[in-house]
Amino acid sequence: MYSSTFIFATKQFDDEFHRLDRIIADAAKTMPGYLGEESWENASNGLTSNVYYWDTLDSLQALIQHPVHLQAKAAQANWLDGYRVIISEVLRTYGDDVLTQLPELTSKD
Repeated sequence: MYSSTFIFATKQFDDEFHRLDRIIADAAKTMPGYLGEESWENASNGLTSNVYYWDTLDSLQALIQHPVHLQAKAAQANWLDGYRVIISEVLRTYGDDVLTQLPELTSKD
């Protein structure tokens, strides 16, 4: 399993941002290999983090190469005041199963 973490600071979102964001989110959810996502906001530093989970690196690459994702990436400076993307291989997930609202993730134990 892989995760892609998108950390960013925002400027101002407009209608075009929301339109592209909606298309990308809908596309991701319908792609083979998409497992789920989580979002976090840090009020103390103004950063947002979106974490997407993927079954394979190829499925993650499919979203990265999606035409609307490429369009949004090219225009990111209109809406973002900096960003970082972290691609990680998930070695293991575990917990007490209380947080059932999180995506269904599988362990590689």
